[in-house]
Amino acid sequence: MPEKLHPYVVFLPTEKKDKILSAIFGSKASVDVLRFSLKQGISKTLYQKDLVESLNYSNKTIIGNLKALTSLGVLTEQMEKTEKKNRIIWVKTYQLTTLGRWFALLLAEESQLSENEKIEILESLFRTYVKLVKNLADELKINKKMLEKIFKEEMQ
Repeated sequence: MPEKLHPYVVFLPTEKKDKILSAIFGSKASVDVLRFSLKQGISKTLYQKDLVESLNYSNKTIIGNLKALTSLGVLTEQMEKTEKKNRIIWVKTYQLTTLGRWFALLLAEESQLSENEKIEILESLFRTYVKLVKNLADELKINKKMLEKIFKEEMQ
């Protein structure tokens, strides 16, 4: 029986490739942040407090990794206003960027993803791939009609 393959694809910004790979895979804490985001749902907001409570790292380690992942474009950082004990406080929140989602998905088991997430991933992957192929076709001066013909043949 042929082995079932999981389609791992990551599009990396050329100029930051080494820094991003090193920041994520050079730190178990960064990998655990991505795994945590998978458990929450890749589109969900991450809260520093939840990461500190759930992961076995110090607040300082979590903050350092969040800053590194944010500066490399793996996460986005926002401030969220919330009320706690009749006081308004501001809380830092994080979300995976498109790049961050690709890295999180490298760690995912297919069973961890909902059908909607799988659909969203496929659509995003396809759109990104088509854009990259179009740009490469322009650069190589390839007739895009030929690529369109190939696409239509394969979609039959």
